[in-house]
Amino acid sequence: MADDKRRGVLFDVDGTLVDTTYLHTVSWWEALRQADHRVPMARIHRSIGMGSDKLLDHLLGAERDRDADGRLRDAHDALYAEYWERLAPLPGARELLGACAERGLRVVLATSAAEHEVTALRAALDADDVIDSVTSSADAQESKPAPDILVAALDQSGLAAERVVFVGDSVWDVAAAGKLDIPCIGLTCGGTGRAELAGAGAVAVYDDPAELLNALPDSAIAALG
Repeated sequence: MADDKRRGVLFDVDGTLVDTTYLHTVSWWEALRQADHRVPMARIHRSIGMGSDKLLDHLLGAERDRDADGRLRDAHDALYAEYWERLAPLPGARELLGACAERGLRVVLATSAAEHEVTALRAALDADDVIDSVTSSADAQESKPAPDILVAALDQSGLAAERVVFVGDSVWDVAAAGKLDIPCIGLTCGGTGRAELAGAGAVAVYDDPAELLNALPDSAIAALG
């Protein structure tokens, strides 16, 4: 049940707090190449943020034979796992989470990464002391741009949609938040441009967590009260 008195910030993680967007791009490119699918990296990059099912639909077509999808996902996961020990937070990520917690806001990682990837992402962030709750792909029936992972994040944290702000780096994040009427702050550190995020409906756009941290007193997060 939502606590009407509590407010919080939901954060996407990949590309928003941890610098992984291009690692996912390269991993998908190689997984697809191994299966004789020649997909330009630019197209792959623009699909990052979707769940793997929708990403493959977007890149290979919804009418394709899906029998090989499992092998493609496994190949991506194996390739991406090679980077886990080198994952790094984006500038200001830890500090932004801490600043939100200091304001009395619940800090929620609303990620649709698989559970084993979430462990690596949390290790890179090293901010468990200020994180209230964390989702994973197991918590959502449908991936972004569907809002399922945000619904799960709200349920787990006891927050109401009208008492939160979402921070993400892709148009898919903005679209998912929009379906629940949650204001979404966009960050360009995942590689999506300022104009595109704003055009998708982001209420404000910053370069990275550090810039949002510096602007926090005047941001949509501060407006939560």
